[in-house]
Amino acid sequence: MELKNQTAVITGAGKGIGRSIAEALAAEGVHLGLIARTASDLETLRTELSDKYGVNVFVHAADVSIRTEIENAVQALHERLGAIDILINNAGIGSFGKLVEMDPDEWERIIRVNLMGAYYTTRAALPFMIEQNSGNILNVASTAGERGFATGSAYCASKAGLIAMGEAVMQEVRKSNIRVVTLNPSTVNTELSIQNNLPVGDEDRMMQPEDVADLAVATLKLPARVFVKSASIWTTNPQ
Repeated sequence: MELKNQTAVITGAGKGIGRSIAEALAAEGVHLGLIARTASDLETLRTELSDKYGVNVFVHAADVSIRTEIENAVQALHERLGAIDILINNAGIGSFGKLVEMDPDEWERIIRVNLMGAYYTTRAALPFMIEQNSGNILNVASTAGERGFATGSAYCASKAGLIAMGEAVMQEVRKSNIRVVTLNPSTVNTELSIQNNLPVGDEDRMMQPEDVADLAVATLKLPARVFVKSASIWTTNPQ
């Protein structure tokens, strides 16, 4: 399916996977609405992508875990873009520790960003897709949502919730020609992984953000009559 001149809203667009997806979509001629908490990251990316690919790029700083902020951001970007054909729920955080040792406020913060943030964003964007009778929603979850691990109770719960939410929303909206896809990468060489001392290894062998972006674009380019419900992506030979 041709992506050129479609529009996409991406959360967590300033760094890592979100940034790579933004560039991959810009290379396909997609006009972008980018959301992140850090305005300077967004402005840098806006200039870079608009100059390099000649697409329209609009930005809006917002915290996805604050409902009013993300609702205002989605509304503003819809007005600038004129439509929302693609929504990428990518914003996420992670920290790890044993359940009884992690501060409950930190545990809740991970749920609010990773799960509630995707819910708030989807809830804000979905009416536009239903009205136009078409759309694509890609949720960037994790293999951690498919299988729990010690010290990951909050992160795993947030990603498992996102996987389940995507499945339920898919069943609600597929009759409106809206495709809901969940991408489940294992450990990716991003700032989140580095900050948490996860094994990112050699760049030539470890999964990179652009690998996830390539998968995202591939799912979007499938014929409109079909979609990938979920796809897990793993490093072939990790160190």
